[in-house]
Amino acid sequence: MINLFNIPDYVVDTSIFTNKINDKCVSEFEHKFASYVGAKYACGVSSATNAIFLTFLNKSQEVLVPSMIPPVVINSLINSGNKIRFKDDISWVGDSYVLHKFKNYKVIDSAQKVIKDQFAKEANDEDLMLFSFYPTKPVGGLDGGMIVSNDKNKINWFKKAVMNGMGYEKNSWDRKVYFPGWKMYLSSVQAYVANKNLDKLSEKQNRLSEIRNKYNKAFDYTNTSNHLYRINVKKRMDFIQNLKIDKVSTGIHYSASHKIDIYEKYSVGKKYMPLTEAEAATTVSIPFHENLTNDEVIYIIKCCKEKDMLCK
Repeated sequence: MINLFNIPDYVVDTSIFTNKINDKCVSEFEHKFASYVGAKYACGVSSATNAIFLTFLNKSQEVLVPSMIPPVVINSLINSGNKIRFKDDISWVGDSYVLHKFKNYKVIDSAQKVIKDQFAKEANDEDLMLFSFYPTKPVGGLDGGMIVSNDKNKINWFKKAVMNGMGYEKNSWDRKVYFPGWKMYLSSVQAYVANKNLDKLSEKQNRLSEIRNKYNKAFDYTNTSNHLYRINVKKRMDFIQNLKIDKVSTGIHYSASHKIDIYEKYSVGKKYMPLTEAEAATTVSIPFHENLTNDEVIYIIKCCKEKDMLCK
């Protein structure tokens, strides 16, 4: 079976970590990642979901969210005390986007994109940019996330919040509790694996660019994402089943969240979104990762085209 994603294989010697499971390798990775995306400061988080939760905690905002989005984003916003207003936007998938604009800064969700100097290019000093290290993301790990900014005060609050509301004194028993926080810090093992994949990111991106160019030429698309390659098909479930028979994995990214009944009481605004509903019914992600061989790419293209189910 040709896999939809590639998960790099590592052997981790856990004896190099201490009982605190938030060792020096975490702070080193925070500095390294911040430097890569062109930010001054960073706070590692146990997941990008928790990064969203903390960013919007007690803000009582009405957040404009693309309906075509993973439920974890919506759940985090609701659980942190906010309302949702869905928007009919399908262009963000595989890219970064402005999740919300507060009065003095904006929050950029970049869970599906990591490029060199990205914060410097897309954000202002006071902004927050959120990243994900979920295994299938551009810089995969054992889950985890990162909040970056040039605003030191904001990042310092996050660093206390994820460490149970405490400071970072060397001896854990000497740490002062500043407020009731959460156990949401990036662990040593998470940082270790994500750091390994960050080292490989440039090579990975070069290979993905080659594959994406082949796909774009074959399907007459202009996709630019380094995370997903999505096509639109008719009779989607038949298409998925046929490719499964051909030993090609597929996925669906994503459904129309505004049609999910449970979110109705947490959301406001219109309920009909033609772009999202049409896309949600036809979108399919095909294998797109750096370990695909040229022969496999040719085979995937052949399998997709011969079904005669591609939307024109």
